[in-house]
Amino acid sequence: MKKKIIESYNDIFSTFQEFKGETLEKHVEKLKQLDQLIPHSATFFCITNTSNQSFEYVSKNFEPTVHLDIDDMIEGGMKFWWSRMHPDEMNTWLQSLKDLMEFTMANIALEDRRRMTYTWNYRAKDGDSTYKNIIQHTTPMFFDDHGKPIIGLAHYSVLEAHDLLPIQATAKILNANDEYETLFYQMYGGQKLLVENISHRERDVLRLLSYGYSNDEISDKLNISAHTVKTHRKNVMTKTGSKNTTQLVALCIRQGII
Repeated sequence: MKKKIIESYNDIFSTFQEFKGETLEKHVEKLKQLDQLIPHSATFFCITNTSNQSFEYVSKNFEPTVHLDIDDMIEGGMKFWWSRMHPDEMNTWLQSLKDLMEFTMANIALEDRRRMTYTWNYRAKDGDSTYKNIIQHTTPMFFDDHGKPIIGLAHYSVLEAHDLLPIQATAKILNANDEYETLFYQMYGGQKLLVENISHRERDVLRLLSYGYSNDEISDKLNISAHTVKTHRKNVMTKTGSKNTTQLVALCIRQGII
């Protein structure tokens, strides 16, 4: 299984160059300084290097969050992290990465790729041998000569394993108003009927509603009218059978729609 994972990952992120040098080292040093100021939480971050499947940096929250040795993560690289992932989800996880990469290379202009962020999820076994839900958000930092991401800043949210989340993949772009808009979304298995008719724009409206923004604030962030925001809100309530906004947002968070 491990050999197949490595081969599949190499195929998705294939590149003929490694990224090293002073620029990357400066980024790592800045993140190390920032890491010292971040309080403990159920999250950690890494600088990922897809060219050699390593972690250039792993934040201090890694150990208390997943109860694993940070040195094992750094020395073992991505192969160590893959060894902790649930074997039943490996193929689906690889497919989600493949779909995100193919979408990016075919649809996102090179100059826009620095404004992209990607999200996917899976389960990983912590140091107590409990599989936890991991939601990974990765933002590309450096690219190879063909525009493929090599270095990324990855943020991992660790959730309890009470609910089995279907694997989902999302690609968003930062707009002129410094708000992320969904360009790609795919759910792999799970309760597709609930989300298959929800548009990317409706998903973005829901996400901002969950942050507590008003209709007017959402319209400014997404550059649409307040009337359009209300329409999206009403349509999703109808699609999901929600009675009010609180129930709608709770449902969407629980199902991973936003």
